[in-house]
Order: sequence, then C-alpha cells, then structure tokens
Amino acid sequence: MTSSVMRTSVDGARGQSLASASDSLDSTLLDNAVNGLRRKRPDMSAAGPLAAWQLAVLYGLGTGAPFAAGLVMLGQADWLAAALTVPFAVIVLLRFTAVWYLLFPAPEEASTTALACVDATLPAYSVLIPVYQEAAVAPALVQAIGALDYPPDKLDIIFITEQNDELTRAALVHAGLRAHMRILTVPTGLPKTKPRACNFALQFATGDYVVVYDAEDVPEPAQLRKAAARFASSGPELVCLQARLSIYNPSDSFLTKQFTLEYAVLFEAILPALERLGLPILLGGTSNHFRRSALVAVGAWDAFNVTEDADLGVRLARLGYRCAMLDSDTWEEAPRTARVWMGQRTRWLKGWIQTYLVHMRAPQRLLSDLGGWRFCGVQIMLAGMILSALIHPWFYAAAVVCLFTGAELIPSSGLLGIICWFNFAAGHLVGILLGVISAWRSQGRIPLAAAIDLPVYWLAISVASYRAIWDLYRRPFYWQKTPHSARRVTISSTH
Repeated sequence: MTSSVMRTSVDGARGQSLASASDSLDSTLLDNAVNGLRRKRPDMSAAGPLAAWQLAVLYGLGTGAPFAAGLVMLGQADWLAAALTVPFAVIVLLRFTAVWYLLFPAPEEASTTALACVDATLPAYSVLIPVYQEAAVAPALVQAIGALDYPPDKLDIIFITEQNDELTRAALVHAGLRAHMRILTVPTGLPKTKPRACNFALQFATGDYVVVYDAEDVPEPAQLRKAAARFASSGPELVCLQARLSIYNPSDSFLTKQFTLEYAVLFEAILPALERLGLPILLGGTSNHFRRSALVAVGAWDAFNVTEDADLGVRLARLGYRCAMLDSDTWEEAPRTARVWMGQRTRWLKGWIQTYLVHMRAPQRLLSDLGGWRFCGVQIMLAGMILSALIHPWFYAAAVVCLFTGAELIPSSGLLGIICWFNFAAGHLVGILLGVISAWRSQGRIPLAAAIDLPVYWLAISVASYRAIWDLYRRPFYWQKTPHSARRVTISSTH
C-alpha cells in the first residue's frame, strides 16, 4: 500500500510507470523521515555513536559500581555522599520552587482571544495523530478530534497508520471521517517509531501550525484556538506550546492513581516552574503545538529517539527557540496494569537516557548553546531524574544493611551530614507535598492518600530505570507499544 494518495488501477505500461514513480517518491519521503535529522545535525541524533569520553565513563561506572556499593554497605563512602549532595540538593530546591509557583501562580499571559475567535484570522492547522493497532479506540478518537472547535476549511487532520495495520485503517473509515480528515499510510521500514511516522506525515501537512495527539487523547475543543491566540500574541522565538496532560481514568487501579498524580505534579507544577525560571521544557509526547516552519528548520523529530518529545524540547532550546505552557487540557488514559505501565515507563526512561547522552556528547558545545543557567537546568531535569531513579532503591538496601551492621549510612555530623539529612528529609517531604497540593487541587479526582503512597511508586520507577538501561543496550531504537482500551470518557465529561 502506498502512502499519500488513494491509487486506482490503471492498465498497461502507463499504470506501471505511475506506480513506480509513486513508490520512488515514497522511498524518498521515508528516507527523509528516518534520516533527515541524522544528515542535517548528526551531533543531535540518537542514531550516532557515543563520544569516546562517554564510553570511558560508562565503562568506569559499570566496573566501579560493585566496589562503590560495597563501601556504602560498610559505611565507608563519605566521598560518594559528598558527590551526590549538590545535585540532589538542587533537585530538592527545584521542587520547592515548583511548590511556591503552584501556590502562587503567575498571571496569565495576555492573549488575543478576540482575534482567535474570528475565523477569518485563524491560521491553517495540521493535526498529526499517529496510531498503531488502535482499532478499538478509533470511534472515540474520531469523535474527540471531530469535536475540535476550529474552521474545517483551515483544519488538516491526518491519521497516520503503519502499512501492516489494516484493522486500524478500516476502523477509522468505519468511524465516519469528515471531509477535512484523511488517512496516511507510512511505508514499511525501520526504526518503527512514532517520530518516524510523524516526520513522514509532516511532509504532507499543509498547516502553518502543527499539533500532535495520541490515539487515546481527548483535547479540549477550544485548544487550537487558544494556541493560535498565544502564538499570535507572542514573538517568533516562541515556537512550541505544551498543553497540560490530564488523566481521565484515575480510579482504575493503584497505578492509575499514581500516574494521575504524577501528571498533575509535572504539568501543573514542574513544567510551569521550568518556564518561569527560563529553563528548557522537556515536552510531553502529545499536545505539542508547533510553528511548522521552525519545526522543519530544526530537523523535526529524531526517528531514533524513543522519547522524541523530551529530545525536541532540548534541541529547540539549543537552537535559540522557546517553548511555553498552554492553558488547556488534553485528557489521556493511564496504564491500568503493571505490565503495561512497566513497558511504557521503561521506554520513557530509555529515551531520557538517550536524550541525555545525545546532548552531552560535547558538553562544552551544549554549554555554549544554552548558557550556564539553562545548561544546569538540563543536568537537573535529565541527569538528576535518571540518577535519582537509579540510586533510590540502593539507599533503602544500604539502610537495611547498616541497621544490622551498625555502619553509618549518612554522616551524622558536620556540614556534609547536615546536607545529606536535608536532602533525605526535604526530598521526601517536598515530593509528597507536591502530591498533596496537586491532589487537593484536583477537587476529589485524586485521593490525598495517593500522595502518601508515592515512595512505593518511586521504587517502581527505579525498577523501570534498570530495565531501561538493559533495553537501551539490547535494542536501543525499539518502541514499546502502549496498548489502549476503548475509553469510557465523553467529551462533555472533561470540562
């Protein structure tokens, strides 16, 4: 099956020639989708090799980890505590800042709402929706996207399917596509990732602005108008808006409660704090609104990065552009089972590790691109997040050993001891406090008890972090598919 046009049968040599030319075009477009960034900026693509110094550091960490763990168990690792105090203290301070901004939010930026409400002034908008094995959710997806309040003649909605996914295509057609909706089929190829599909579709998009939604998404109907208004009232350096992601099934299981709380903290506290501090925003995988010209200029998505959103947020910052938060919600489904949650979280962590390794190939270049302040922000959000996930369970293991051996896990006196105990106590306190505030603000959607259970959830994330390292070594570009179920939410229930 070919990609962009519904081809009819044509007899004779002319038909064969047209098919051959079309297949050749598909091959060229697919190559651009896969290798465009790798050719344009190989230093910013996950397809490239690690730098020599990175390989040396990783080898050293791998061989030295058992020795360091032994010293920790014996209470002889003050040097390790000293090395970790500063980064963890900075993470704690960032979370305290997020609490402050959550309690005292910034005034809304002025937006030309009147302009956005005048259909004649609205820009053309392309909506990219990559779907794979999503026949079950196709009817609700078409309904949710069809509810977008935007002039149909300025709306270009593209459902992106894989060549071997005929069931999803049939389900989309059966759901009743509108005149401004179309199905695009991506030819078979590797890596089989969401960013590859989006890159392929971007070459067919006709809008001045582009937004990406996932198969289970229910965006606020006015979201495109709000984004258009924000872009119109901002300078050209603002090229991306990230809408809030919220969860519509928080009560399904322990994991969905924790996932809902995690999203509330991230999209209502952490990311707005990063914006107000002038730090790079690690984008979520959906509801990203772009100026299409800027997206093309930076090489679009990295087909080889399995968290292409976070990578793109850093890359945009490095190339002088700005991302901001959009005051609008998109509702999503949280994974209900441990198996699905673990697969998704493993992929996310693998991609964050990929992103950090890519942008730290040449630290001096990253520092030059971002400046000292934003360079530190990348270290906090990427290195800090990865490091804390990896170290978290070992702290508890060492605590148990020290309890039975009498060894001192954390220095009990001196400046180092004060900082270590501050990190331990304040880190847990501020994490739970963010959860409590977010649960309280949810008006009953998230139970307050979920915030108390956060340490258990953090341990699960730690397990996923080690799976991510193994998966990165074994199959670096493999995209772990997150299955979705036919949702029970309706458009009206999300407001």
